[in-house]
Amino acid sequence: MGKTASETEFWTCRLTPVQAGAVTLLDCVGSEAGSEVFFAHGSPLDQIALGPGMRLLRQRSVAEAPWLTLATDGDPTLRLAGQIVPAIPQPEIMAGRNVIMAVRNGEPAEDVLDWLRFHAENHRLGGALILSRARPGSDAAFERALRAGVPEGCRVLLVEVDHPLGDATLPAEAHPFCVAEAPGKDRMDIPPPAPWESPFAEVVLYEWARHRFLSEARAVANIDVHDLMAPEAGANVFDRAVASEGGYVQLLGRHCFPWRVRNGARPAFGDHICVQFDAAGRRRRWCVAPEKLPDSSILRLIRVGGAAHDPVWFQPFYRCMALRHPTESVSQIVPKTSLIEHPPLIGLMAAHFAQKPVRMPEERLDKGSNGRRAIVTTMKNEGPFILEWIAYHRAIGFDDFLVYTNDCTDGTDELLDVLQAKGVLQHRDNPYRESGLKPQHAALQAAEKEDIIARADWAICMDVDEYINVKCGDGTLDALFDALGEVNMISLTWRLFGNADVHKFDPGFITGQFQLCAPELSRKPHQAWGFKTLFRNVGLFKKLGVHRPKGLKPQLWDQVKWVNGSGKAMPKEMFRNAWRSTTETYGYDLVQLNHYAVRSAESFLVKRDRGRVNHVDRDQGLAYWFRMNNNAEHEPSITRMIPRLTAEVEALLADPEIAAAHTHAVAQHRTKIDALRATETYAAFYSELTGARMQKLSRMHLHFGANVFLQGPEVVPDAVWQQELTEDFFFTVEGGETEH
Repeated sequence: MGKTASETEFWTCRLTPVQAGAVTLLDCVGSEAGSEVFFAHGSPLDQIALGPGMRLLRQRSVAEAPWLTLATDGDPTLRLAGQIVPAIPQPEIMAGRNVIMAVRNGEPAEDVLDWLRFHAENHRLGGALILSRARPGSDAAFERALRAGVPEGCRVLLVEVDHPLGDATLPAEAHPFCVAEAPGKDRMDIPPPAPWESPFAEVVLYEWARHRFLSEARAVANIDVHDLMAPEAGANVFDRAVASEGGYVQLLGRHCFPWRVRNGARPAFGDHICVQFDAAGRRRRWCVAPEKLPDSSILRLIRVGGAAHDPVWFQPFYRCMALRHPTESVSQIVPKTSLIEHPPLIGLMAAHFAQKPVRMPEERLDKGSNGRRAIVTTMKNEGPFILEWIAYHRAIGFDDFLVYTNDCTDGTDELLDVLQAKGVLQHRDNPYRESGLKPQHAALQAAEKEDIIARADWAICMDVDEYINVKCGDGTLDALFDALGEVNMISLTWRLFGNADVHKFDPGFITGQFQLCAPELSRKPHQAWGFKTLFRNVGLFKKLGVHRPKGLKPQLWDQVKWVNGSGKAMPKEMFRNAWRSTTETYGYDLVQLNHYAVRSAESFLVKRDRGRVNHVDRDQGLAYWFRMNNNAEHEPSITRMIPRLTAEVEALLADPEIAAAHTHAVAQHRTKIDALRATETYAAFYSELTGARMQKLSRMHLHFGANVFLQGPEVVPDAVWQQELTEDFFFTVEGGETEH
């Protein structure tokens, strides 16, 4: 503990913990009457032996760190590894002051001084206990700069500890891996654990500080040196804590970010002008008046145990994330598609910091209409099914079709080329090999440059086994748009249509043959509630996506008018990444997406043989059939469109070249089926698909837990599928063992 005579506002304290086996004693605070003994987290209590004359009065734990209250019989020393003399409390250093206790983990002195001045000006800060995480002897320059710049009337106590205070399993806290919002964590190269710099773990030090230095402070707030407590009208945060009935008010923090930091510049407080429009929850901290807290209360990281905070008032604060996690690009710690400028934050930074921030560029929404409607799709060996799909979607109001194909051997390319020559659609080779992307993603990337998409007023990415089933009005897109009004995104939730026990391939209409499907409330399997999104092409997003457009322009987030299939608004939390519906967001009243993922058993043989369009390395075997083949309910609503569909198909087939290409594709499909069924492997597979077991399982999905779909139909015992099930029957598996 030290200070200089001429610098009475700056104090230092160094803790030198004692190690004895697996036990680490951080500090002992007390007098002849007794001692408070604080151990590092993970110290085993059974290895802590009391010396002669010591009696245990109380044993507590804070975040797995033991904290003992001991009584002494005359001798105040604690015998752990030699004799330890308890430190004498010094509450007079911060007595009567408004104090912040903060953790500093590498932030430079200039930032800490800005932080001190801000809170002195806006909250009458009178003192700060700063727990520095620096390694011993490594930060003399920080101490000198801090000592020289302490604001007038503010007393600083710098605490250094000769022991790492971080989580021993995590990398340095500054690394993006330690940022909750950081995108792409599954692809990060994670550095090794760094307990000197990793997220703070020795939370027991809040109580240590209370007992050694802060017991007589007027009020104590717990934030870190990259946090700013916003000025509030009326009393400041410390006054509020003192005035509150229990001496405790909550601090609720919001993460804030720069839009961009200027090249070569270090992030500063003033750069932080953005928040996430879809961020959920707040960071919790506390401010307390120590003398009003119950004796049994415990200061923890985000709350005060054994105490009740003011139920009405709370103090907002901003956590300046680029100070805690400095990176070359803000996008490493937060998706920039989530950031919006926050006017109160812009005003706060402009009023108190000199840094001029980089502002977000302006974006304007294009004027939309209900003119041209386009579909972009990818195909591989879908020849027999193309004509119905094109005709159906022409019948409901689509104008343009952009089709990408790869590696087709069944006449698909020939039929599409004929349709292109007749002006029905546009056909492209899929550039996935040159791009290195998956086929579907490569196609979407290429489609973004096509005029057919650029001029579309509405667009959607969907597959040839998906049919938009408009259930309002006359079943057309115009009827849907009239029912929904001024929206710009419509998510069409899948209804999984099964094979309806149709085993043989029939070239007739898919929409007529398959009328059994999943119930509307189908939370399992996970894929059951995927959706595709019909969207206005007005510039809200930067690029096409498989399930919905991607790359939201966050400046326009409040102009997103996104509804589900019942016309209910989608929550903002889904604007950036959602691809499937939930119990709160599914809806089928106005429109649904009929998903004929399996069709007949014979056609599924061909589908398995050609592989998946977007997941080329995944087998479409029995587990896929099990998940996607759902025959629980009869749902014929789409059949009302068959007269219009028939008229469109007949008009197309009236062209001899189209008819010949379609007939060829059907024949190729039939030939491929016969060839596959002639093999031992596919003959056995077909027999399993069409057997009584798989037919029964296709009607039992609501009775199964998620793990059944993850592990496959093999985990369902005969005794389960062969019985007559009651409505409340439920079966699942866990860890290889079955339970129901």
